[in-house]
Order: sequence, then structure tokens, then C-alpha cells
Amino acid sequence: MPDSSPARPETARRALPIETFDNRTGGDALFRAVGHPLAVEPARKLAAQLAEAGPVAIYDPFGAWAAISALQDFSAVKIAGLYGQNHAHIGRDIAGLKVQPVSRIAAAGAKAIFVAAFDAEPLVAQIKPWLPEGVAVATLDAMRIPDALITDKKRYLSTFNFVTNLVLFVDEPRRHTRMVSANYWAGYGAKNVRAWFRLFDADGKALATWDETLAPGVSAFTVDSREVRQRFGLGDFTGQLFIHMVDVTGHDVLKYALDFWGPDEITCTHDANPWPADYYAGIPAPRPGERVRVWVQNAHSCPIPADGVKFSRMGTDAWVPMAAPVPGFGMRAIDMGELLPSLSWPQQIEMDAGKFVVRPRYEVEIAGKRHVAHANVERSDLKPDADVAKLGADFGKGFILPAPILPLADFTGVALPTPMARGQSTLPLIARFYDKDGALAREEFLGNLARDHAREVHLTADLAGGYGHVELSYDFRDGGAGDGWIHAIFRYARKAGAAHAAETSFGSHIFNTALVFKNEPQSYIGRPPGLTTRLFLSLGVNAQDAFCHLIYPASTPWRKTSETVLELHDATGTKIAESSLAIPCSGSRLWRVSEHFGKADIAKAANGGYVLIRDRTCRLFGYHGLAEPDGRFSLDHMFGF
Repeated sequence: MPDSSPARPETARRALPIETFDNRTGGDALFRAVGHPLAVEPARKLAAQLAEAGPVAIYDPFGAWAAISALQDFSAVKIAGLYGQNHAHIGRDIAGLKVQPVSRIAAAGAKAIFVAAFDAEPLVAQIKPWLPEGVAVATLDAMRIPDALITDKKRYLSTFNFVTNLVLFVDEPRRHTRMVSANYWAGYGAKNVRAWFRLFDADGKALATWDETLAPGVSAFTVDSREVRQRFGLGDFTGQLFIHMVDVTGHDVLKYALDFWGPDEITCTHDANPWPADYYAGIPAPRPGERVRVWVQNAHSCPIPADGVKFSRMGTDAWVPMAAPVPGFGMRAIDMGELLPSLSWPQQIEMDAGKFVVRPRYEVEIAGKRHVAHANVERSDLKPDADVAKLGADFGKGFILPAPILPLADFTGVALPTPMARGQSTLPLIARFYDKDGALAREEFLGNLARDHAREVHLTADLAGGYGHVELSYDFRDGGAGDGWIHAIFRYARKAGAAHAAETSFGSHIFNTALVFKNEPQSYIGRPPGLTTRLFLSLGVNAQDAFCHLIYPASTPWRKTSETVLELHDATGTKIAESSLAIPCSGSRLWRVSEHFGKADIAKAANGGYVLIRDRTCRLFGYHGLAEPDGRFSLDHMFGF
């Protein structure tokens, strides 16, 4: 249905001037170091010292001042000038200051020099001949967090020093949360891995701080909101859990699964991507009678201004600000129906997050039942790639986005393709429906969809065995362009019993072909092609009957069947039992943990155990969930390491 609201001019963006993540260069640790919770108080002291010192000349050798001044408050400091080292920086306007050559710094007449860099001692020595005699020198090292939280003592801005993430964390009478991850760093040789935690409420106030040493080996580790509440004597809370991993190696990203549960819901969601992004997409507009709320989680110590985060119908750029500020490390739930009242499913919503928030979660509530899902990063760096349409027969189906078709006797399902790059104006797509044994049941050409389309795809076909999966791929028969970043929202609901639903979203990859196209097929470990599987399946709360929908997508014909091993581990990472699974190529298997392991073994794995899904012959894609006897269920894609 068309958006009947009048067009609104786009307001000026209030994006933070920080570098977060780039597929070409990887992660950037500066914003995490400057905006870390334990850097807040040292930053205030440093700003007060510089303000008292008098006019301050800033030496910014690496172009960090814009991020530093945005994340921490240095507004009281009288700045005599901004000076740089790199010729490419000279003459730039940074936060209202023009960068001058550091060789002119003596002319500033400053009472103090601030070197805007960590590990600054060599930098100070380099410019010493240019400094006025007796001038005071301060550096960003004054904002270092305690050495006990530093992994790489030689380089402060190593990404391994800031393996951090934020968790939406709630404990109320009818709602609890539980974060589950694994000490996968032990698999890379890490010893004595530790986790530092700080829980914030919705206003950014610290409620609790603690640390834990993880069990050795690839053990699971969990944080349960009920246990945190009891341990620290807290009341109801809705906020964020900040996690900082220490003494890790091999992997500089903290991945986790997050469960929400209570009498009104059961939900599992993938981790919040730890890099705050400019834009997010894949947020559904509400159906009639639904409420959709987006949780805006401030990833930084600085507040988000009222117009710092905005929302719009996808494809319109008619942005509406959230209208209220969010404190540092605080969070707010923004009701999409109130903010964008003219929108309804299958329209979808885009979020201009201004690099203030990590990948947000949204909550859908209808008839007293609710579930939580996550949006995805909408990339600004990705452009249409003419080579995608030229891959040809050697790459077969090319890019594939696989998703479950749950048993059709019990569930309905629908997919909504979502643009996931700012440069995507068209989505030329086809949907292929496969039964569980890999037989193609039907195809549906979706056309060359526009960016603002509202085309939903019903996940139904005549499937032998009653269930299977769908694959979205490119089809350029009507033109259009591709970039390899196909995404969709997949929504599922029970036909009878508890009126409960779940949804998930993810993006496409090239699967199971020996040829390599740029960085595809991706691999969890090593260079492409990614032809192996290592997936983590949480057993949920109190070892509920977890299930997994494991899909074997193949861009080209591959091995006839998978050689999949299911390893049941307890909370310490000790393997308890093993089972096997053979999935036909282009097929899938929907299975429960209780179907592969006995009650006694599952009991040993309770309270922190997990299943590790391994396959050394092909790359599989999985979705996991939990099922309750009353019909409630959860579903989201899995993570690997």
C-alpha cells in the first residue's frame, strides 16, 4: 500500500565522525578505546586539566581528534590550534578547526600541548624540537583503561584489546534474558580468558560491575538476568550489558546468542554486531493490531541527540527523528506505529543510526504475545557489481539466501526481500522451493523489485516430507543489478494453538563451489572457498528441547550428501556424546536435540551445554530455536566460529 504521509525533507545527519568497520581494513579500535565505560572518568579528568591549563594546541598525528571530541566532552578546553603530521590531513576542517603543519605548533602560543594518540611517547619525542620550552604535554594515554583488561600490552589499539559487545538485557516479572556464547578463543590457543561486565539501566546508569574467568577449553559461558538480579540485589531492569573479553586470540569478535523468555514469549536472537553502523534495514512495518518497537541501544558514552537517529519507509528518505535524546550507554524503545503511522506490512523501515548504535533489535507484539528479532547493517560501501550478473554457469545459482520452510501442516511462513545496501535501487530475484531431500518443488520469479517494494513471498509448495527450504537468488531476466548482498525477513507463525510467531533475517553467500568470486564462498577459518562447517547450537534455558533446521545449499552440484557430525558438549566444553547426520545436497533436515541424544546425556549438558555442528565436506547454513509444550517457539540463524 502506498505511503499516504506527506513527503518530509531529510534533516541534516548527525552521524558520529568515527571509523568502525570496513570490509577492506577490518575493525577500528579507537572508538572503543575512547568510548569505553572505564575511559569516561579519565576523560573528564583530562578535559578538566586541559581546561585549567589555558590555551591548548592539539597535535593530531593520525586524524583522531574528530572522534575523540565527539565521544568525550572537551568543550571547556580553549583550543589554540589543531596540528597534523600527514600532508594529506593539512588544510582539512576537523570539528571546526583547520589542520596546520605540526612544524608551526610553537606559533600557537599554547600553554599546553595535547597529543591525540595512545602509545604517545615516541610521538612526543618526534615533535620535541618544535615545542616551546617548558610547555606542558598531555596525551591520550591519560585515558587508558586498567592494564588488567589489556590483552596486547605492546599495542594499545590492537583490536584484541577491545573485543567488546553490547547485549540487550532485561529482567522483569514476565520477561527474562540469557546470553550464551562459547570460549572459542581457547580453540586458537588462548589461556585464562576473562570477561568483564557492566550492566547499565535504560538511562545509562551503571547497576553492576563484575568479572569472570571462563572455563578452559571451548566451554560455554552464559549470563542469566535472573542470576544477575539476585547476585546484586537488583529490582526490575531494562538496559544493556557491556562485555569486554580479555586474553583472547585468533578471533577479535564476541559472538553470542540471546534468549528472551517468559509466559508471553520465547525468542532467540543472534548477537548485536559490535560495530555501530550508519544505517540499518530489515525492520518490518506493523501489521494491523501489531506493535513494532525498535530498541535504540547507545553504544557510546556520549548522548544521542534527539535527531541523531531517524527512521523512514525504505526507499523514500523521508526521515523522521526519534524526537528524544538517549543518554550515554542508555537505550530507548521507539514505537514505529507512533513514529510512522501511515506504514504497514509488507512495507519496511530503514534506520539512519548515525553510528550511535550497534545492530538494533526490534520487538513485535500482537494479542499479548511478543517476539524479538534483529535488524541488519545496511552497507554504505557496497555498490552494484556488474560481474555478479556475469558469473555464468560455472557458478551455477551463484549467491544464495537459504531459509527454512517449517512443517506446512503446523506453520505458515512468509519472506520479505529487504534492500541491505544504500546503493541498491533494484532487487532482481527468484525464489526456489526445495523439499527436505533436495528436490526442486517450484520456482517463483519475483521480478526486478524496486527499493521501496512491498512484495511478500509465501513460503509454501508441494513438498515431499512436508517441509524444506527456500533459496533466494538473482535473476536478471528483467534487468536490474546485484551486489551479492541479498537479504530478507522471514516470518513464521503457528496455525493453531498458541498464537505465537518468530522471525529472522540474514544475507546471501555463494555456497559449496570450488571456484572463488572475490571473498566467496566464505570460510569461518582461513581463506575462501569456505567448504567446511562449524556451528554453535545453544541448548537454551534449563536444557529445553532445542531444534535446528540445517540446510545444505549448493551453488553448483556438490557432494551427494553431507557428512555432518553433531557433538554434544557440557558447560565445560567436554564432549559427552556424538551423533551423525546425512543431508542431501540442496536439501535440509529439521531435527531436535532429543532425537539424537538420550535424556541422560542431555541432562549432563544442562545449564550451559551446547551442540557443536561440524562438517569437513561442505558448508551448511543453520537456524536454531527452542520449542515449548504450549506451542511457543523461537527461531534465528546460527553463528559459527
